[in-house]
Amino acid sequence: MTPPAAAAPYPKMSEVPDTVILIHGAWQGSWAWNALVPYLSATGIVCVAVDLPGNGHGSATDTEISLQTYLDHIGKLLAKLPGKVSLVGHSAGGIVATAVAENFREKVSRIAFIAGMMLPSGVAFATVQKNVAATAAISYGITSELQWSADGQQSSVPLAAAKAILFSDCPTELATSAAERLTPQPEGGRAINATFTPERFGSLPRLYVEATKDRSIDLLLQRRMQELVPGALVVSLPTGHTPQLSAPDLLANSLIPFLLGETDCNLSDRFAQGKSENTQSKTGV
Repeated sequence: MTPPAAAAPYPKMSEVPDTVILIHGAWQGSWAWNALVPYLSATGIVCVAVDLPGNGHGSATDTEISLQTYLDHIGKLLAKLPGKVSLVGHSAGGIVATAVAENFREKVSRIAFIAGMMLPSGVAFATVQKNVAATAAISYGITSELQWSADGQQSSVPLAAAKAILFSDCPTELATSAAERLTPQPEGGRAINATFTPERFGSLPRLYVEATKDRSIDLLLQRRMQELVPGALVVSLPTGHTPQLSAPDLLANSLIPFLLGETDCNLSDRFAQGKSENTQSKTGV
């Protein structure tokens, strides 16, 4: 697949950019990045799309899956890669990316969130969702559509709900294909939160790509997370929840300058300033 020149107008770099680790969201897998990778590769960016354990991959059981399981899995990958990496996390993959950045700061150059869960340290997405819903009319997205295993350790997304919410702006055939590839998600890898410090995660350049037509993570929720974890550069895309499938060219144009380091600056100062101006207790998220 060769990306159209207009969709990836950045020249291929003579200096090799950081490898990009692509972290999928709940119920998905590395396949979710297939349409985006060629656009990034055209600029010389090497991409590694991970398959998180438990999402139909590996031998671990549902009860064995946790955020630490994800960290161990990605940590082994990082140990094999030379130099630093950039992280890109989609949806709940943003929580995983945050934890990776905090725990492996010396290996990470920057982090991008795509309609991602960019949450305050130690705070769960469900907490932010509940508090925003208390004061504004928002959609609970896919949460209210989930089907659960008898022991409550695993959730699945019904086909119709996946097409209508997760892949709402994809062509019908693509939405159906993506929905059919979703796998059950262990709850130990879904109900997670990451803790971080300003000195590690907080010192990294960050990009937040918000999806303005997202039916899964309401735009009000995306913007509340930006307020709660200030300091990120923000790009808006007129897409649904999964722009890497529905509009990979638009997403690539948003990501590439950041991943090539063209927008890097001392964002640790921005983070510290924003945090002082937007100090929130966990009860006020």
